[in-house]
Amino acid sequence: MKDLDYGIIGNCKSAALVSRYGSIDWCCLPEFNSASIFARILDEEKGGYFGIEVAPEYTIIQSYVDQTNILRTRFSCGDDVFDVLDFMPRYRSDSGYYYSPPDIVRIFRLISGRPRASIRYLPRLNYAEHETVTARNDYYIKSYTRQGTYESIYLYTDIDHEAVLSGSEIELDRDHYCLLSYNQKLAALNHHIIRLEYERTQVYWLNFLDRTVHFKKYQAPILRSVLVLKLLTFHKTGAILAAVTTSLPEVIGEVRNWDYRFCWIRDASMLIAILTALGHYNSAQRFLNFILNVIPFKDDKIQIMYGIRGEKELFERELDWLSGYEGSRPVRVGNAAYTQKQNDIYGVLVDVIHQHFNLFRHTLAFSEDLWTMVRSLMRTVENGWRKPDKGIWEIRSEDRQFTFSKVLSWVAMDRGARIAEILEKTEYADAWRKTADKIKKEIHEKGWNQTVGAFTQSYGSADMDASNLLMETYGFIDARDPKYVATVRKIYEELCQDGLVYRYKNEDDFGHPKTSFTVCTFWLIKSLYKIGDKEQAQRMFDRTLSYANHLGLFSEGIDFTTKRLLGNFPQGYSHLALVDAAMTLGGMKVTEAQMLVSLLRYPFAG
Repeated sequence: MKDLDYGIIGNCKSAALVSRYGSIDWCCLPEFNSASIFARILDEEKGGYFGIEVAPEYTIIQSYVDQTNILRTRFSCGDDVFDVLDFMPRYRSDSGYYYSPPDIVRIFRLISGRPRASIRYLPRLNYAEHETVTARNDYYIKSYTRQGTYESIYLYTDIDHEAVLSGSEIELDRDHYCLLSYNQKLAALNHHIIRLEYERTQVYWLNFLDRTVHFKKYQAPILRSVLVLKLLTFHKTGAILAAVTTSLPEVIGEVRNWDYRFCWIRDASMLIAILTALGHYNSAQRFLNFILNVIPFKDDKIQIMYGIRGEKELFERELDWLSGYEGSRPVRVGNAAYTQKQNDIYGVLVDVIHQHFNLFRHTLAFSEDLWTMVRSLMRTVENGWRKPDKGIWEIRSEDRQFTFSKVLSWVAMDRGARIAEILEKTEYADAWRKTADKIKKEIHEKGWNQTVGAFTQSYGSADMDASNLLMETYGFIDARDPKYVATVRKIYEELCQDGLVYRYKNEDDFGHPKTSFTVCTFWLIKSLYKIGDKEQAQRMFDRTLSYANHLGLFSEGIDFTTKRLLGNFPQGYSHLALVDAAMTLGGMKVTEAQMLVSLLRYPFAG
């Protein structure tokens, strides 16, 4: 594998990665965090895949069907041309609910000639821990496990079953289909049903983008990013995943390999802010409901992350039978970071709640629930903001007085005071404002390093940290403030290398970081633009966009030298920051009128 040259398909229940050659190399069914059925991305020999092989003379080109999450892979050799259209069905049924089955549909559409191809169908269930048995009958091909936890999947196809199982070459003289499902189908399948699934899913995605606020500049990368962000949403609960993969390494051959198939409160909250600005209010509403369901109202035991169904215990273990992405071990499932204390999450959460009190008129019951949560969060911040923590980057060693954690503690108290003012709770507003002022004063005194001439990573440290770029975004400091301008330029000087940005460079639990973080690059671009270095920001942004893969997708990081994508993929945080930077550079502001029009047109859209 040379790079993360994958497209993503999904239906807000699960997702799959399809290589630029048409091979499904990663998929978990029935849901995002289930065990994999294909995992070649984590072990080329053992992981399993669902591939399509053609003669070397064929040219293969991949793209998305316009403004959808339906992936088209075109195979052509002279007059012999066919498309493979991959998608996971999602649409609103006649009865009003969203139909999102644990299915993958592959349509082989003949374009011209008599093309030939072989299907390689090699599922390996349960992360390929034990043997997967595959057999056929008159209706489907079934794969199942005999050892360990029992699992099974069903492949329905109008292609000769024996040819599928043997990998024999077939000639395409008409359209064909494959439907892979976690469930055994109750109704017989045919071309009409498959085409209907395609058309309904296409209309769903076209409608989804139609209710997105549109802009004149950077329209294509913004819309692709919005489509990615939607795919990371788990519709049943409103949770938003960081990525759909696990253990794709930050550095090839090293051990910074984590499972990102969970909902980080910090990341998801920032995602909701952008989705709200773009007109997707129901996604915001479902996420708030998710938060209300997982966080105790009058208890400070809030976690930094949860499972997509609100699970609180995310035990981490290693799958030692898998070789890892290009030999990068260990392969981990679960994430031990759920036990960490991070003071920054409270600020982001209260900021989102404040946005909703500003934008919408909730029912009394919902407003009271939110107000109860705000008061609980305020107590937690008041009692804990002075304490050290693990920070935004989840340092696993000792706790520190991270500057950005303090900034987000200030955000929590500031937004809490604003919410209290909206609700005319003057006593609370005055008290929380005093605490906010106290936190801000301390940050200016202890977070600012006079010798370095910038806000640094932690109190007393000389190390730079890209998270401090967000000080202006959250309203802690004005973009024209000399301290912020100096910090942005110092971060550019110390953390930017060949147009890409480290999150920090100092040693952590696993040594010194070696790759850039895509989100940090977009943060710096936005910050440079805000302080007046607009031409430099523009050049950096255009150049960074060119590092996306062939479909415009970004992972967690980018290698400084080769510019290859690294880390879990596709990364929601990266695409969130892309949209934010694009809106800033394009001078885009979403008006209340635009929001109202979108809400009136699609009051129940999801």
